[in-house]
Amino acid sequence: MALRHAVLAALLDGEYSGYQLAKAFDAGVANFWHALPQQLYAELTKLEADGLVAGRQVIQETRPNKRLFHVTEEGLAELERFAASQAKPSFIRDDLLVKVQAVDRIEAAPVIGQLAARARTAAAKVEILEQLAARLRGGKDEADFLAHGTQLGPYLTCLRGLAFERETRDWCERSVDILRARYDGGRQP
Repeated sequence: MALRHAVLAALLDGEYSGYQLAKAFDAGVANFWHALPQQLYAELTKLEADGLVAGRQVIQETRPNKRLFHVTEEGLAELERFAASQAKPSFIRDDLLVKVQAVDRIEAAPVIGQLAARARTAAAKVEILEQLAARLRGGKDEADFLAHGTQLGPYLTCLRGLAFERETRDWCERSVDILRARYDGGRQP
């Protein structure tokens, strides 16, 4: 998947400025696709040049003018082509796992510290994603939302992000406990 498809998918909910798109990415898309704001602005420019999004200028009196973007018919067709193509298998590429793999031969304390920090980060993401899921449900219970809700795709990706972050948190916390018990807080035998 290219960043372009993630941007097109994020713009399906309506018209966004680059700033609003960056906020939308932070709130939902970031749980499965990371992009810096500069990358999003550059991608919007490319998408507009390719005719996949259209922008319009909004004149603001008290702030700088802004451009709002929406997906064109060509952009929707590109998403259709992308959705029909075979998805590549996902894989884990994580430098912390390399450190854990080597923990029997290196000082464990820094690895334990990094695992604890990753657990805290994952726990914070769980909270954010739980709030996003509740907001997407709009007061409906999950079964009713899944049967009748209007933002099913964003909700399902949110559930995937929640499962990933919960598992990451739990694995990191368990690994910290195991390594602390084995290495007495980080010292190798």
